[in-house]
Amino acid sequence: MARVETVQEVLWGRTVSDPYRWMERNDDPDWEPFLKGQATHARAVLDAIPGRAELGQRISALSAAVPRAVKIVSRGSWIFYESRPAGEDNFSLFLRNGPRARERRLLDPSGLSEAGQHRSIDWWVPSPDGRHIAVGLSLAGSENSVLRILEVASGTFLPESIDKTNNASPSWLPDGSGFFYNRLAPGPKPGDADAFLNSAAWLHRLGTDPASDRLILKAGLDPLLGGTAEEFPLIETAADSELVLACFKGGVRNDNAYFVARRKELLAGQPRWRPLCTLADQVSRVVLAGDHLDLLSTQGAPNGQVLRVPAAAPDLANARVVVAAGPWVIDAIESAADGLYIREMRGGYSGLRRLHRNGSLQRIELPFEGSVSALAADPLTPGAWFIGESWLVPPACFHCSADQRRARRVDLVGPVRLRTSDYAVIRSVAIARDGTRVPISIVARRGLKRDGSHPTLVEAYGAYQVACEPWFFNGRLLAFLERGGVFVTAHVRGGGEFGRPWWLAGQKQTKPNTWRDLIDCCQALIQAGWTSPAHLEITGTSAGGITVGRAMTERPDLFAAVISNVGLSNPLRAEFSENGPGNIDEFGTISDRAGFETLLQMDAYQAVQQGVRYPATLLTTGLNDVRVSPWQVGKMAARLQSVAAPDRPVLLRVEENAGHGLGSTRSQIDAEQADAYAFVLWRTGHPRFQSGR
Repeated sequence: MARVETVQEVLWGRTVSDPYRWMERNDDPDWEPFLKGQATHARAVLDAIPGRAELGQRISALSAAVPRAVKIVSRGSWIFYESRPAGEDNFSLFLRNGPRARERRLLDPSGLSEAGQHRSIDWWVPSPDGRHIAVGLSLAGSENSVLRILEVASGTFLPESIDKTNNASPSWLPDGSGFFYNRLAPGPKPGDADAFLNSAAWLHRLGTDPASDRLILKAGLDPLLGGTAEEFPLIETAADSELVLACFKGGVRNDNAYFVARRKELLAGQPRWRPLCTLADQVSRVVLAGDHLDLLSTQGAPNGQVLRVPAAAPDLANARVVVAAGPWVIDAIESAADGLYIREMRGGYSGLRRLHRNGSLQRIELPFEGSVSALAADPLTPGAWFIGESWLVPPACFHCSADQRRARRVDLVGPVRLRTSDYAVIRSVAIARDGTRVPISIVARRGLKRDGSHPTLVEAYGAYQVACEPWFFNGRLLAFLERGGVFVTAHVRGGGEFGRPWWLAGQKQTKPNTWRDLIDCCQALIQAGWTSPAHLEITGTSAGGITVGRAMTERPDLFAAVISNVGLSNPLRAEFSENGPGNIDEFGTISDRAGFETLLQMDAYQAVQQGVRYPATLLTTGLNDVRVSPWQVGKMAARLQSVAAPDRPVLLRVEENAGHGLGSTRSQIDAEQADAYAFVLWRTGHPRFQSGR
């Protein structure tokens, strides 16, 4: 059991007790032994589950059969893409000169591993001429990026190397001679509470020492632009525009204030910045497009509208609506030579339209009902690229040509040959306690008898206006479905399934709607015969830890087990973590009474009570996580273990060479998913996963 060293503090007239506050100090002598002990115990329990080894082998075989691309960018005829070929463990960068041309591997980070720690690609941006790529690399899933510049012709790196570029967001000068980028402040180390504060935007010229890079923007540098320590200053350019954009981006904030200046004036050190829009204008995206700028705004249009402003007079007062709000939510825009590509969302499922240069608006036909992700376009090249997939449709690369009404599949990464026809997707709706219709997506074997006996795993998230979209899970889900499992996504409030109103209905003071939607969706599944409390488990990742943690603590009788992956469990203390200040916009702060009350009501760690029979719980963390600090998960595990019934184990799974999961290898994800599905099948009584059978 973990050491108890209770800290009590009075916040806004209420006494808050914290028995494991010491875990927030990663130099505490008991912290590492606690984690190692937890990891060893969890590993022993999970490995002892009958069927776990066989399940792991099946998951590995399924994921190996699924090649996946995650990003595609064109520069003229050159197509750059990041993908993980079938059977490989990590993502690489590739290049083709046309869709049917021979593939060339530009960068394989596996060859850059150090001391048993794999290296991952965090982000990458090619120059307008395609001659260079700015790429961020980090070790062991840490996302502590080091910026390198890859010369495409030779496949080698230029000499310069720039660390602390987690949020670099590089934007190239049109001639490819350099780029603007964001860099974290010197001094703080990864894991420090101030590690993400006081970053700055810089200009780097190729072939020069980064120490000579020119400071462009930081908080307080220009009184007009302002900025705070928590925000990330960014500069954005476009190959076809004389303007540059500046903004202080909130860590997780969708909307930002934007400013414009002439590129030549900025490079000469004499920028005359002028406001384009304020935070109150609710602009989430600005695209520079030659003689105009396109803005995605929800001000007065909750589902989003596209405004156009002339580059000669870049002021929102001169804007006109070019795409009006409609029943679908507009959530992304990208500019290409043939027009503006518009990604839409309705209930978690995607649509795509194109606004032609002549002003006509055209819907692009998609070959299946699912998700459109990684939408990308080049202002100098016609068409757009995206990744398309669905629950039972493997991921594929698609291209939209200027003269076509239908997206065309382009086999950049190869086909997937997995049988999915035995399963079906059922789209349904649960009626929440306040009458709101909450979508649910159910994936199960065709003709499955609804007698309440099936292991059912319900996923929920509900934060940041991020939708839970259909995705293929790299085939791993089939291993669960093959064993009679039912997988469900509850599209709860707080996400982006229905745009800004859906998000605000599950944010801060309205956050209880998020976990109560999950509870109500689970009750609807039980009533429909899909499952029963003895066969029902819930899972959430990251901010989804709030969702499942509070659902569990509010209705412990409803679930057989809970899985919280790198879950935010103690939001009352989150602002004192590395990534915490940037999340105040989403969750609130204890520095004001309303924020304190909001955070306390969503804090699962504080909601755990003695004498309550909570479900069996599996919590996971990666030691290099910069988004949800490992102590968030460790404190929750210790709190649950202190009250757990002997027959309802609480396991803390620790991944030493991983972070939040974004840089994990395929084999790491396979192992984690095998543990999760085995845990579900064990706790829901599946006969092949019980001892003595």
